[in-house]
Amino acid sequence: MKVVNKSIPKIDGLGLVMGKPIYTEDISPKNALIVKVLRSPHAFAKIKSIDVSEALKAPGVECVFTYRDVPRVPFTRAGQAYPEPSMYDKFILDQYVRHVGDDVAILAAVDEVSAEKALKLIKVEYEVFEPVLDFEKAEGHSSVIHSGDTIECKVNVGLEADKNIAAKVDISSGDVDKVLKDCDIVLKRRYYSQATQQAMLESFRSAAYIDERGRLVVIDSTQIPFHVRRFLSRALQIPASKIRVIKPRIGGGFGAKQTANSEFYTALVTLKTGKPSMIIYSTEETFEAGSPRHPMRFDVTIGADRNGKIRAIDLDGLSDTGAYGEHAQATFLQAGMKSLNLYNKIEAARFRGNVVYTNNTPNGAFRGYGATQGIYAVESAVNELAHELDMSPVEIRSMNMIRQGEPAIKFNFNGVQSTAPTEIIESCALDYCVNRAKELIGWDEKYPRRVIDKNKVRGVGMAIARQGSGIANVDMGSATINLCDDGSFTLLVGATDLGTGSDTILSQICAEGLGVSFDRINVISSDTDTTPFDGGAYASSTTYVTGNAVKKAAEDMKKLIEIEGARNLCTNVDKIEFDGKYVRVKGYEKSISLEELATKLMYSQKQLVTSESYVAHKSPPPYMSGFAEVEVDLETGKVDVINFTSVLDVGTVINPNLARTQAEGGIVQGIGMALFEEVKVSSKGKLITNNLMNYKIPSRKDVGHIVVEFAESYEPTGPFGAKSIGEVVINTSCPAIQDAIYNATGVRIRDLPITPEKLLKALKNK
Repeated sequence: MKVVNKSIPKIDGLGLVMGKPIYTEDISPKNALIVKVLRSPHAFAKIKSIDVSEALKAPGVECVFTYRDVPRVPFTRAGQAYPEPSMYDKFILDQYVRHVGDDVAILAAVDEVSAEKALKLIKVEYEVFEPVLDFEKAEGHSSVIHSGDTIECKVNVGLEADKNIAAKVDISSGDVDKVLKDCDIVLKRRYYSQATQQAMLESFRSAAYIDERGRLVVIDSTQIPFHVRRFLSRALQIPASKIRVIKPRIGGGFGAKQTANSEFYTALVTLKTGKPSMIIYSTEETFEAGSPRHPMRFDVTIGADRNGKIRAIDLDGLSDTGAYGEHAQATFLQAGMKSLNLYNKIEAARFRGNVVYTNNTPNGAFRGYGATQGIYAVESAVNELAHELDMSPVEIRSMNMIRQGEPAIKFNFNGVQSTAPTEIIESCALDYCVNRAKELIGWDEKYPRRVIDKNKVRGVGMAIARQGSGIANVDMGSATINLCDDGSFTLLVGATDLGTGSDTILSQICAEGLGVSFDRINVISSDTDTTPFDGGAYASSTTYVTGNAVKKAAEDMKKLIEIEGARNLCTNVDKIEFDGKYVRVKGYEKSISLEELATKLMYSQKQLVTSESYVAHKSPPPYMSGFAEVEVDLETGKVDVINFTSVLDVGTVINPNLARTQAEGGIVQGIGMALFEEVKVSSKGKLITNNLMNYKIPSRKDVGHIVVEFAESYEPTGPFGAKSIGEVVINTSCPAIQDAIYNATGVRIRDLPITPEKLLKALKNK
């Protein structure tokens, strides 16, 4: 391959370094009204009265909206394909506020100072209710967070609003109880994973204006422009055809911007006033009104024989969706589906549990999307089982993990027998990933622990993980390619580049499919008016799903070039060959350059355009192994990650440098989740960690040596053999680090994060 599998620099890389990319505020109207939101100081309350009269009189104020002034239409903000499995339980403004930071009123003024001053003049009287802050006490709590008659569901997910249950999951394969009774060893453990913030540098923000045809244009820092258009259409009760959403450069998202947030405010203000508007959240607002990772609890029961063969795994889970049900069922389902399918040889598997409403910040999508929490629990239990059996964690996985050519687990849902065909895993180099990473980190020399001095010990631990590549039979991506008059190509995709380099990767796939050099491709992405539909940047879908659409469109374009070349050279197409620069007649010197052909076509014959869509009928999993070496200070409980080694099977690596940075970034986020990141709230529901001073994310000093390698693998259904990489990379950090700490100290902390305080207390108790 000439372009694929090459470390081509990101097409926007130089611009990023020079500060040139166009972000939301760079292309927003300069005379835009500044929008601010009055937010609730209470976790759960009813607005008894709200007086905006003084605010409306304030200098520079253009408008103020309360729940009385906006459409009363429930919707979901979760970026998912239609029909969404998330509940329609959110309103633009509501008489009830369900978390600290929930929206109470929307105000627009001519400048930020005027808006901030006027916001303080709004007088609100609340009837305060007892909040539900502990998700383990939410089910059946006396405070019911949502009235069932105000919620709509497009998909039956087990909603029981009167019990604060947002969704349920019940999947199984085989008779778990029967197999567990017959196991030589049955291990039962409980694990907790915490809420964590995406902590992207660019906060939520959007702008809006009315164009010359009277249409609403929203400029938005989002991962899901086409879904945002659908949400706005429903919430504001205007046709989607009257809305255009433009996604400029994004300063990070990591899943946070898979949930719509600020767009409703600017759209409402602009529609009501006819004037352009803009909102930029502060860091505090982004944290308090954002969508952190769902905290989850898992009870894992794992049964095996004395030789280490795992026979059954039973998961019982609980997830906190927060105040609204965005991504509630989908994230929880993935926690079980992704983790259990690492061990496909088991005789029986089951995953049951509930997702509950609380009065915490609404939780949502974060890299890993539920799989991170589920894999943490299952992989930790497998590590504990290995220790119970006096086996190496590497050995027990080598016996039990999934391999290429084997079937995935076929689950029944809610007791209904599945009629879907059993999926055969066509690409899986997990065995190589484990063995190679073991070799790279020096496992045999370091396992389980080494004493450095009287106060410091080192230990090693490992885990495996998988993810998916899009959502089978749901996700759809599209691509359009135009041949330009100079022989270059314009690639139009609705896919969203949120810093991952997807514009570059899709251009590489396009160039490879056409057989031309990379510099012949110009990419335009993420504008609901000018680019074809795409689900958005989530579910690790872009390279696999949209990449397949691009490949198909490129191959179609190459055929058209050959057909038109044959016509212009007065010969049959079967005698034509195209080498990326010239269309030639085989065996003759007769040829025409691509540029000359394109010019002739454009100005006197036709423009060549191809357009293709791709719906994934399977979601081939990428796999990885993660090996951690930690150093523990026995006096302070401080843990340092000295080495983290990972080997990944992502199929054909389209761009090795970009893939490596994806892997390194995900591993670092996982290290933060394992050791110190945690969303904390007060006893009244106020977010304590609402800024980057109080919410600590890893710096370069917190991360030791990271090694990333890629296995040789080829996925037959992927574009040039590629699978995804974006999310799987975060999933091994927590279980690998947890077991490394145990191997170093003999102490196991099962509730994340593993802070020095927790570890020191456990060491002293030991």
